Amino acid sequence: MAKTEDLRQKSDDQLSEELTNLKREQFNLRFQAATNQLEAPARIREVRRTIAKIKTLQNERSRSAEAKA
Repeated sequence: MAKTEDLRQKSDDQLSEELTNLKREQFNLRFQAATNQLEAPARIREVRRTIAKIKTLQNERSRSAEAKA
């Protein structure tokens, strides 16, 4: 599971790339769950929470950029 501190150190581009990868993984996990082939059910929750962390960081960064402008 990604730590918030680790995510904060990444650039905006790296966060966007990570978000894309996690969304793809989330889709695959949902597909596996639907076909009863899911090996790690807890991974769905992990991925969902990491996506939320990344989106929160992106939102914080965009708000701070707007405040500075």
